[in-house]
Amino acid sequence: MLFRTIATSAIGVIALAVAGATMGPQWDPVALTDPLMMESSSTVIGGPVDATPVGTYEVTTRVVPVQLDGTVIEAQISTPVGAPAGLPGIVFVHGAGTGAYVQAFKTQAHALASAGVVTMVPNKRLDTYSNRHRDYVQMARDYERSVEVLRAVEEVDPDLVGVYGESEGAWIVPVMAADHPVLAFAALISAPVVPPREQAAFAADSYLRNTGVPQGVFRAIPRAVGMAFPGGGFEYADFEVTPYQQRMAQPTFVAYGTGDASMPTVQGAQQIITDLAVAGNDQVTVRYYADANHGIRVDGEISADFVRDLSRWIDGLPATATAAPQVAGDQPHQTFRAEPVPTPRWFGDGNTVLNTVLGACGAIVVGAGVWLCARLLRRRGTGFAVGLGRPLFCLGLGSVLTVAGLVWYLFAITKLALDYDQNPWVVQGGWIGVRLLGIATVVAGAVLVNRLDDVRGDPDRQAVQGVPAVASLALVSLGSVVLLVMLAYWGVFQLGI
Repeated sequence: MLFRTIATSAIGVIALAVAGATMGPQWDPVALTDPLMMESSSTVIGGPVDATPVGTYEVTTRVVPVQLDGTVIEAQISTPVGAPAGLPGIVFVHGAGTGAYVQAFKTQAHALASAGVVTMVPNKRLDTYSNRHRDYVQMARDYERSVEVLRAVEEVDPDLVGVYGESEGAWIVPVMAADHPVLAFAALISAPVVPPREQAAFAADSYLRNTGVPQGVFRAIPRAVGMAFPGGGFEYADFEVTPYQQRMAQPTFVAYGTGDASMPTVQGAQQIITDLAVAGNDQVTVRYYADANHGIRVDGEISADFVRDLSRWIDGLPATATAAPQVAGDQPHQTFRAEPVPTPRWFGDGNTVLNTVLGACGAIVVGAGVWLCARLLRRRGTGFAVGLGRPLFCLGLGSVLTVAGLVWYLFAITKLALDYDQNPWVVQGGWIGVRLLGIATVVAGAVLVNRLDDVRGDPDRQAVQGVPAVASLALVSLGSVVLLVMLAYWGVFQLGI
């Protein structure tokens, strides 16, 4: 019996491993072989710049309304006190999540204003913005209303107003710049460049590598990111910013932190330079800041070099638009390219995946409930042959617990990855634990199969008696098999295949 159990279990694990490998795309990111070399380690904006240093002026702020289609938002304008008229201005475009002027871009807006640039931070419109729905073209139209308000400010030269987009905002700014050449300049900070789906896969890969997860976990990246998300929506995941960047004629300032693992920092700058060249635009200035993170922060503070360089660049336009060096700062490193994410062949619909898992769990629960009710009612002529009940129970419970363990593990490593943290007990130990639990479930299934085979070969014994027992065996077994196949799809039974 022991040998049969081991053999049947091995066959089951191998079959699941093969099924998991063939049911969906693998994760094989393409190495980036074209590094971007720095022309200088200094980020200082060169050329004939006679700029006003940060901190020259005191700053006064006021809040103004901005009329959008269907709503009104507030925006804070920061103005240098005592500066001459005809100043440049800049509108800040928020990244992902919520954005209010009382919290967002406070340091950047104040620093630029103290150097003679009138800044405007509008509240982000949230009534048309959610995790499931984001329309970057419409968001660009909303931010254009803020540009119109800033251009009308008395201290501002309307021909010198530009926009600043950070992270998600760097998908919105090119739409504004392409459709409104009246904008004087654009600043793209921590720009993703590629579509959101590709960006999410790239960031997941980078974060997981930093966390030190086992290689087998990476298979989940294309299978999770490549599918249509449950519940619909998320159309913006495939938004292409390249066509808009290829129509930008404005001088463009590009900045990345070399400590930002979430962005394709080398590929991003290369793509922006290439896209703007399509429009005949060579007015691109690229700067990399040592150890700065996604928000160009070092140790929690906005890089002073960054705000100095940006203010000098804005103040020196148009001369600084092509001032040498074009690319400078700390040497960035990007191991893999952000590339299109393949769509899973059989599980490309997130609703199908979710409903399949819930349906299988429901079948196991109903099957167990039917048997429990029959036992409580003491139905005669109902039961399992000796030795079948326990492995059936372990099969159903083990399948559900393994799914729960996998969900816990994925959430745990996601939190570690986002916190740039490492915990071998969770990362390595958790993965081993989930896989061992899955294998133990397969062993329970092997025991059940072998005992059913023994019973069928004995004319004096009956495997199940009564409708409740038949229903329980069928529901629990079917639900467990479905869950084991889904677990195989997400990599629990990988054998290096």
